[in-house]
Amino acid sequence: MSGPSSRTTEVQKNDNSAFLPKTAEATVVLEQNKRFVDQEVMPTLVVYGRDTGLTDADKATIKRQAGSIAEHFGNKLAAPPMTEFSNDGKAAQVALLFSGSDSKTVAGYVDWVREHLAAGDLAGEGWVADGLAAHVGGLGGILTDLMEVFETVDGLLLLVTVGVILVILLVVYRSPLLPFVVLFSAGAAYTLANGVVYLLAREGIIDVSGQSSAILNVLVLGAATDYSMLMVSRFREELRKSQNRFDAMKVAWRASVEPIAASGATVILGLLCLLFSDLSSNKGLGPVGAIGIAASLAVSLTLLPAVLVLCGRVLFWPFRPAFGSAPAEDRGIWARVAGLVGKRPRAVWMVTALILLAAIGGLSRLNATGIPQTEGFINRTDSVAAQELISAHFPGGTGSPAQVVVRQEKLAETVRVIQSTPGVSAVAPYTGAFVPGAPPKVVDGLVRIDAVLADPADSAAATATLTKLRANVHAIEGAQAKVGGFTAINYDVQTTSQRDRTLIIPLVLGVIFLILMLLLRSIVAPVLLIATVVLSYLATLGISGIVFTDLLGFPGADSSYPLFAFVFLVALGVDYNIFLMTRVREEAAKLGHRAGTLRGLSVTGGVITSAGVVLAATFAALGVLPIVFVFQIAFAVAFGVLLDTLLVRSLLVPALTVDIGRFVWWPGKLRKTSP
Repeated sequence: MSGPSSRTTEVQKNDNSAFLPKTAEATVVLEQNKRFVDQEVMPTLVVYGRDTGLTDADKATIKRQAGSIAEHFGNKLAAPPMTEFSNDGKAAQVALLFSGSDSKTVAGYVDWVREHLAAGDLAGEGWVADGLAAHVGGLGGILTDLMEVFETVDGLLLLVTVGVILVILLVVYRSPLLPFVVLFSAGAAYTLANGVVYLLAREGIIDVSGQSSAILNVLVLGAATDYSMLMVSRFREELRKSQNRFDAMKVAWRASVEPIAASGATVILGLLCLLFSDLSSNKGLGPVGAIGIAASLAVSLTLLPAVLVLCGRVLFWPFRPAFGSAPAEDRGIWARVAGLVGKRPRAVWMVTALILLAAIGGLSRLNATGIPQTEGFINRTDSVAAQELISAHFPGGTGSPAQVVVRQEKLAETVRVIQSTPGVSAVAPYTGAFVPGAPPKVVDGLVRIDAVLADPADSAAATATLTKLRANVHAIEGAQAKVGGFTAINYDVQTTSQRDRTLIIPLVLGVIFLILMLLLRSIVAPVLLIATVVLSYLATLGISGIVFTDLLGFPGADSSYPLFAFVFLVALGVDYNIFLMTRVREEAAKLGHRAGTLRGLSVTGGVITSAGVVLAATFAALGVLPIVFVFQIAFAVAFGVLLDTLLVRSLLVPALTVDIGRFVWWPGKLRKTSP
């Protein structure tokens, strides 16, 4: 299973600028900037520091290493290395402008610099020789650390996910054979999905990032296992009713195909709604995830049933389902849960609803407005250490200035306005000559001004300065000023993510409502199911806010976090309600509404809960990635799926269904039909 997964790393894009919407102001500046520079560059900073102050020997070392870097890279550097010492004499930085914007190529350059900075201690967080510390940061360092995280833990993530699934399946089935058949099916879906994604990304049809690739892997393994468990459960049930395993599979497949297909369609269409996003990263995740679910559906409805029916009852050894044996569901824990729901339905749904409403109160602790890129790592990386040195001894935005493009005749006025903007520490027109006293470079009547911000380029303070800077220069009549650069890229990505939420969330809800309406032949039931899942989603965000802010001390959450959490939680949460309500609908037609609802809960409780635990565990495995955003998505989906499985689907939905009565099937025929 490792082949296709490793190949997807070859086609990943992990640079925020590559995901910007075409209409964003930062995108416009990026395009204009190409006319000012002969070639695109990736700024990288080598930062040195000594707590007691740099010595003459330190300065000689810095000069020698800068010379070695220039000699090694030659024309791969757009300009000679530029060295700057801090005013307090405790730090120095060497600015490297690597030619090109391909993050993988630059990552190779950064790796070489890190390996050759010192002959002594080469720890993962830079090196320290006789008290002189050195780290590699800037945009090149950050992207290199980000790529290395995904590349180094790719195999670990797969191993952890498969191991977790195997353990759960062994506990659930208590069989040494069946778990490996289910895993084989999930592995086939995994291989198929990764192969298709790789081919499409290689041809430039879709975008793949390290995050979307990691999410794809756990999504496929989790979904394929869930669908397989539903098929296995119904097959085992029918084996007790039929002596012939082929006849049993015919009934099981026909009964399972509708809920599994509807479940898969819900997730696929929900993910494809991300295509309406203005961000390429979101657009990429949509089809990537949809391909994964489609592969899971295809394998679970074709390959898996074939293997099950060929092997028959032997797969369930030592607990073979004998013909005529009584189902365990009639006397297990879920039969007792169904009894509780049947006796006190109104009390059950009111108590569970109050618990969810209380959890929603934690939303006030969730700050989903974006986090600094250097604070996006859970572990302390070399680029983070470099940024700490820069922030301590230099203006925070050194190496990543805001870039202001204006009309040439408004240059002087714009420079004065930028200098008067609080939070800007240095201003200089771009000359392109790298020599003192050179005149500003003019391209088609435009000039570029570089403004170094006082705060780190990816910090909230820098973002606040950027918004003031944009407002000030936009107000200059006739300047046609636009502000770009690293801070602007991050800001435009975050604000676009926030706009996406208002568009895509209602769209996903509409799509899910239509699918449920067609599946259940009802209007009331889909409204009920969507309302309960949205309630569960909001409760999950509330708990997430408390955990992220108060327990783990994260600086916040990415602006796209609520959207991603919504798409996964609502689409996947509706899955389990589909599994439940399709069986309830089937049983209600035979036993009556109340008895059918309780029967549906008792016979599906075990398999749906097991499937929920599997999906939650697979997403929890994403926690091995030391990236804050990925960890937060992993927590949200894992916790949300468990909340939905154990509380919403097990208690809230069936209790409401019983309490509302047959009206829940309005306007379908089932609301009038007697058992």
